[in-house]
Amino acid sequence: MTIDQDFLDDLRLRFGNAAGGEMHDPHFREVAASVFKDGDSRKWPFADPATFLGASFIENGIRPDVLAALDVALIGVPMDLGVTNRAGSRLGPRAVRAIERVGPYEHVLRVAPMGKLRVADVGDVPMRSRFDLAGCHADIEQSYRMIADTGAIPLSVGGDHSISGAILKGFASRTPVGMIHIDAHCDTAGPYEGSKFHHGAPFREAVLAGVLDPKRTIQIGIRGGAEYLWEFSFASGMTVIHAEEVAEMGIKAVIARALEVVGSGPTYISFDVDSLDPAFAPGTGTPEVGGLLPREVLAMLRGFRGINLVGGDVVEVAPQYDATTNTAQIAAQVLFELLCLAMFSPSARVRAA
Repeated sequence: MTIDQDFLDDLRLRFGNAAGGEMHDPHFREVAASVFKDGDSRKWPFADPATFLGASFIENGIRPDVLAALDVALIGVPMDLGVTNRAGSRLGPRAVRAIERVGPYEHVLRVAPMGKLRVADVGDVPMRSRFDLAGCHADIEQSYRMIADTGAIPLSVGGDHSISGAILKGFASRTPVGMIHIDAHCDTAGPYEGSKFHHGAPFREAVLAGVLDPKRTIQIGIRGGAEYLWEFSFASGMTVIHAEEVAEMGIKAVIARALEVVGSGPTYISFDVDSLDPAFAPGTGTPEVGGLLPREVLAMLRGFRGINLVGGDVVEVAPQYDATTNTAQIAAQVLFELLCLAMFSPSARVRAA
């Protein structure tokens, strides 16, 4: 069997002397134009200080004037004083920033968000004390209350999951939000050992504070021996889909249920890496066997295209428990998927490249 010579000649004519950034398909040409703005040369992914998704860095960027000029702000929240088990997620933002190459193109959603959105890594939330959990939460809440007034969509990297409660208390203080929560744990427990601010309780606190609508909240991937602690989720009207139910229902049904629950209202997505099976993401403080696959999580997130995303977070990356860096790699990919979802959100201020 021989290759069709006319077909081969045509390929040689179109591609034989073309540069890496030259595309013929109109969609790919548009993407390439936004990526290769200076020819087919791109910044080395391993050069210069690391930033979230390789975005430009704005030092001390958590200020109204900076945020008002952005469509999406990538923010670190390196605080893990609320953990009940293994500490270390304070190093999560640094580990996710160190991932060298995620994107620029999302092949399922068919978008290259950096070319359509004004995005920057604005650094980490400033906190006054590394020892005071309640004080850190107050600092986070204050920062996100200011962020809410700027119009930028905040995508945050923690830190333990207790940060999400403080984020919501600040960011959603005027307009309660619904939530898609992907996790091994519902995180709706009560106070323990004199503290209600731990990472097992942020969403009970958010509901009681009036900033999270439980009827518009769905929790996906739940499992493990702490089920008896999550009574509040069921009593408040949250929708809970356990990890084994994900397999039974199928991803398309889970997506459909999530879209039904959150509707068209403002929605926050919170992703805990311990939602994944520890075979894929061992670098976390509270691993639970029998978790989701990375492919399942990515399929779900892509299925949420068009929700009214107003913010999101990726939490509980504790890199010292994962010599492979796979956990941080997955976290960075999820952060990128959230950035892609922002492209399609009614709350986003999408601009031409």
